[in-house]
Amino acid sequence: MSEMRVLVTGASGFIGEALVFRLLLDKKIIPIAALRKSSRLHGLCPTVFLDLNQTTSLPALNNVYAVVHAAARVHVMNETVVDALEEFRNVNVRGTIKLAQHAAASGVKRFIFISSIKVNGERTRRGKPFLANDRVDPVDPYAISKHEAEEQLKLLGQESGMEIVIVRPPLVYGPGVKANFQNMLRWLHRNIPLPLGTIDNRRSLVSIGNLVDFLVVCIDHPVASNNTFLVSDGEDMSTSQLLRRLAIGMDKPARLFPMPFLLLRLMALLVGKKAVASRLGDSLQVDIYKNQELLGWVPPVSVDKSLRQTALHFLEKRK
Repeated sequence: MSEMRVLVTGASGFIGEALVFRLLLDKKIIPIAALRKSSRLHGLCPTVFLDLNQTTSLPALNNVYAVVHAAARVHVMNETVVDALEEFRNVNVRGTIKLAQHAAASGVKRFIFISSIKVNGERTRRGKPFLANDRVDPVDPYAISKHEAEEQLKLLGQESGMEIVIVRPPLVYGPGVKANFQNMLRWLHRNIPLPLGTIDNRRSLVSIGNLVDFLVVCIDHPVASNNTFLVSDGEDMSTSQLLRRLAIGMDKPARLFPMPFLLLRLMALLVGKKAVASRLGDSLQVDIYKNQELLGWVPPVSVDKSLRQTALHFLEKRK
């Protein structure tokens, strides 16, 4: 196949930037980075301006084979706006659909939408992972906006013929990760004793390396067309196991001690951290058998290697 031009939105973000760097190594693909601020990608590949809050002027997409849409208003732990759902809809639904309509009108063949496992729901029963075709249960404004975007993209695909691929990752980690995962790295680095020694949940995660590898497969695999996929590392862990394996990657001890999770949840509720406790103690598993069955894809990077890379990058930045 001749060279393909692929637009990556959100190219200054965690997922988008990693995908562009990966595509720069692929001799059959020319990545185009869609940005709304300065980026280290300038000078490495073609760049265009894109702000989903202002979609009156969209970048030219002539001769673009596929769009990988990573730009979004992301999940906010402590939301402060009056109407959070409307804020999420403005970017994640209206902005996404305007871009997709423009892509379809420009002859783009495939639109890959990076959604969220939160569309499926907030938690699973242990041993009962989410499947890609499960009935959805979005709860918070972020998840609702992602689900609404998915549904409108499917309709647009049916009307225009543009192929739609939806990918719902769980928590994405890797070198440079922020938010709660970065907090865990800080706890371990500071040798803080943590009451998480006996948490026996199961959570699916996906490393940035594995997610990007899967997205590359989805760009032109014929069977990916008009499908929804869940993606993970293929190995689920308890929070306790994750912390211990991260600590090994940092060459540090994990100072974990046992505490009944019900007590931990109550303490978190009293200090306004209920959501944090849920993420630490609830299970959230995904089944990725569909990816192997349809696309022949299995995660190429092991969990321990990914955790080690994440930990070493964190330590290097602390110097």
